[in-house]
Amino acid sequence: MTTTPGDASTDTTIDHVTIAPSILYFGTPVALLATENDDATFNLAPMSSAWALGQVLVLGLGAEGQTAHNLATRPDLTVSLPSPQQWQPVERLAPLTGRDPIPDHKQGAFRYEPDKFGAAGLRPEPSHLVRPPRVAGCPIQLEARVTRIRPDATDDFLIIETQVLRVHADPRIVVPGTQHIDPAAWSPLIYNFRHYHGLGPELGHSFRSQTPRS
Repeated sequence: MTTTPGDASTDTTIDHVTIAPSILYFGTPVALLATENDDATFNLAPMSSAWALGQVLVLGLGAEGQTAHNLATRPDLTVSLPSPQQWQPVERLAPLTGRDPIPDHKQGAFRYEPDKFGAAGLRPEPSHLVRPPRVAGCPIQLEARVTRIRPDATDDFLIIETQVLRVHADPRIVVPGTQHIDPAAWSPLIYNFRHYHGLGPELGHSFRSQTPRS
């Protein structure tokens, strides 16, 4: 029997190899975080270390970045989730930093840019409950507020817990007459070991799904 990577079948004759990858972005959604700068302008940063539990969104951020600096004193933010078609504006953001002077670990690879929205070709959209804007065109946009910040186990990153205050969704990805996102209509932009991907065809659904398909 032959198998392919990701196949549900298991060929026990295949031996794994031990590796030491430099990063572990094993297929996580991209998010765009908008926060407020000291001068009341707004910073926009791409990230892919986020997970949700109920209405709590947990973020993993570099401790020296502008986003972490902003959230330490101004806890409101927006989290906009782009579609796969928006990967190029996301990548235009990737080499930019809103921190001046540029942090040591970003020297040579990043450049300072005060207008992240303009540089990426993205448009801010007013929020309802927080000052930072949403990213227009992103199918899902969250308004949130930081509730706790703590260092990670290595002291290199921050673990930031946020409470989601409001969810905005493109009506084309909402199941009509419900409060549910249609998983067949919504495809996040996936950051897979520093490569951008969308979702493949649906394979099935959990027994807990509230949007089963026939």
